[in-house]
Amino acid sequence: MSERNSPPSPISGSASDSDDTAKDVLTADLDLGFDGAEDILRTWRRGMRPDPDLTVSEWADQHRKLSSRASAEPGQYRTARTPYLREIMDALSPRHPAQRISFMKAAQVGATEAGNNWIGFVIHHAPGPMLAVLPTVEMAKRTSRGRLDPLIAESPALRERVNPARSRDAGNSMLSKEFPGGILVLTGANSATGLRSMPARYIFLDEVDAYPPSADAEGDPVTLAEARTTTFSHRRKVFMVSTPTIRGLSRIEREYEASDQRRYFVPCPHCGAMQWLQFERLRWDKGRPDTAAYHCEACEKAIAEHHKTQMLERGEWRATAVSADPHSIGFHISAFYSPLGWKSWQQIARDWLAAQGSEEMLRAARNTLLGETWVESGDAPEWQRLAERREAYAGVQIPAGGLFLTAGVDVQKDRIEVDVWAWGRGLESWLVDHIVIPGGPDDPVCWDKLTTLLGQTWVCANGAVMLIGKLAIDTGYEAPAVYTWARRQGFEQVAPIKGLEGFNRATPVSGPTYVDATIGGKRLRRGARLWSVATATFKTETYRFLRLERPSDEDRALGVLDAPGTVHLPDWIDTEWLKQLVAEQLVNVRNKRGYAHQEWQKMRERNEALDTRVYARAAAWIMGADRWDETTWRRLEAQAGVEIRPQAPVAIPATPEGPTAPKAGTPTTSRRKRRAWTPNFMRD
Repeated sequence: MSERNSPPSPISGSASDSDDTAKDVLTADLDLGFDGAEDILRTWRRGMRPDPDLTVSEWADQHRKLSSRASAEPGQYRTARTPYLREIMDALSPRHPAQRISFMKAAQVGATEAGNNWIGFVIHHAPGPMLAVLPTVEMAKRTSRGRLDPLIAESPALRERVNPARSRDAGNSMLSKEFPGGILVLTGANSATGLRSMPARYIFLDEVDAYPPSADAEGDPVTLAEARTTTFSHRRKVFMVSTPTIRGLSRIEREYEASDQRRYFVPCPHCGAMQWLQFERLRWDKGRPDTAAYHCEACEKAIAEHHKTQMLERGEWRATAVSADPHSIGFHISAFYSPLGWKSWQQIARDWLAAQGSEEMLRAARNTLLGETWVESGDAPEWQRLAERREAYAGVQIPAGGLFLTAGVDVQKDRIEVDVWAWGRGLESWLVDHIVIPGGPDDPVCWDKLTTLLGQTWVCANGAVMLIGKLAIDTGYEAPAVYTWARRQGFEQVAPIKGLEGFNRATPVSGPTYVDATIGGKRLRRGARLWSVATATFKTETYRFLRLERPSDEDRALGVLDAPGTVHLPDWIDTEWLKQLVAEQLVNVRNKRGYAHQEWQKMRERNEALDTRVYARAAAWIMGADRWDETTWRRLEAQAGVEIRPQAPVAIPATPEGPTAPKAGTPTTSRRKRRAWTPNFMRD
């Protein structure tokens, strides 16, 4: 190598002599000018020095300055003010193994400043490409002006690395901040272009619950943003922060529940018991929120608010679940942890009382004070409560009161799931069988077993046996195979159905309509009779029925019966089935034009039990159960040989036709020969 291409080594001689020599070479040989050479040498010297081994919280305590433009407490940042943020910030440090950090939080807990500390740390200490995503591009611009510009201007360590936006060739604009070794790009979740603009090692997703469901109709914004980290798969950091919104729709809640679900445990100043703060333990005298105090769950003593500072200092994060992904961790915190001077317990009590009577205000209070999701009307009861209500059927398959059977069938890739329900007056129902047929629609044996089910009988309380009156089978998966099987069985006992989105309370089931079917590759016109079902309507009804209160033992002794619509669940059904039954949530969703509508969304992956219940309910509607008059119900009871129950009001007056039924409360004869029956007189 020639001397011209070999700059003198800065190692020999004094540092100042070496720098002067290197500066002369850069100025003369590369024609950079004095200022350009100085910038290169400053960067080179910085790169030669080993980085101090700092965490994000340590960096913030040393270098972060809070501006009066963006903070109510300007000056040096102190992690000790919000001790619960220390572990969250340190999880964002490169040496921490976590790659995906979610933070579900209340308002006024300092989460935004924690994210800003991470941005400052990246610019100063761990440079690389970083993407910060706000709900909209306009919010990204406001964040840049109101928070990032003061962050850079007030911290000398950052100010020397990010040139002012007004300087020529600064690489610093409102939505882009260049710095040595990296770049920070801000964008909105509504901009697909911004989300796919560059590879990124660091992703900061702020207020994800306010993101639109799709970015410019190109898909989920979070998924699009995370795709930018593919090339940094082992060194990436994704920080997802938000106040939650609606259960079943909240993205941050789903992320938190998929994590190890950490909560901040603090000691009681009286007994030392560690606990995480919950709303149920904040108590005050009636009408006097100024008396609010927290009560220890161990010793029940009242804790005054002035103890909070010491409690926070001695607190610690503890995982309350096991994450399927060891690199995914999650944190949750409420406004109860807000430092003194921010949000007091008395103010929380006042805000909660002020929200009473308004659903919108209560929703805001639950989101912003408790950091929890709001449960919309139409929500499912907890599966644990349903588990407690399971009952024994006294050794029979169909308890007294069950007058006819329907089945709901859900076709899956590797299996067919069937639930058989008995129905009585007022649409009271009993789950009598749950059957899983392995094999799927490509297996002929699977269809043969389903055919056998049509001839199977179940034993009633009086000893008689009963067949399935109507079987409703979903055509959403492998419709041709379903049509072929249904045609072979005949449409008297089998009803192929198609679920439709949205509500239709006037007629939740419409049809049947004739559709073309394909048999052995040959098109058969009008080959199947298809019923259309507004599944949302029947899901709402099912959850309303599940929430009905059961009579107490004392009320039963006085002759009080279960309310119409009561759902009975057997003691042999397992918890997985119960979780599937309540796997969906009714939520409010806004479309692109801002109009709100309600729709059902899954809160967990599997929901077959709910689907089969809806299909069995649709089968009962197809049979006419929603439109039968009193005479029809009496005829069914006589045919089933069950005791006639007290007559309930009906929409259609009874007609004189039909067999004479026993009076209410009179037992009927049950010593009859066992025979299989279905309500034949009502077939369509």
